[in-house]
Amino acid sequence: MGILSSFLRAVTWWNGQTLNTQLFTWRKGTKVGEDAEGNVYYRNADDSKRWVIFNGEVEASRVNPDWHGWLHHTWDETPQDRPLAHKHWEKPHQENLTGTALAYAPAGSIRREHPADRGDYEAWSPE
Repeated sequence: MGILSSFLRAVTWWNGQTLNTQLFTWRKGTKVGEDAEGNVYYRNADDSKRWVIFNGEVEASRVNPDWHGWLHHTWDETPQDRPLAHKHWEKPHQENLTGTALAYAPAGSIRREHPADRGDYEAWSPE
């Protein structure tokens, strides 16, 4: 790990784990699994705390529903120990892209088209 990445991890929380989280994980954490995105899930010895170390940007919507249920004590078994049954019509999990360049923009949205390109819009100009 380079000096810059060590510095960023020490002073920012959105670039993976902080120094305190790393120390707590090292001292008290037991790895219980990993998801398809490379996020790693931990718990402490008495299972009173559960947490995730993100692979990359810290964004809660990157936790899929299976692991979300385990993190919030909805069920005791991890998705690796007891996979959830999924319906054939369920789509794969996607993170929330709101606020990013990849966010959904319907046809006619000003994010998608410039007003000059639209036939139903005439720009106002003062006289």
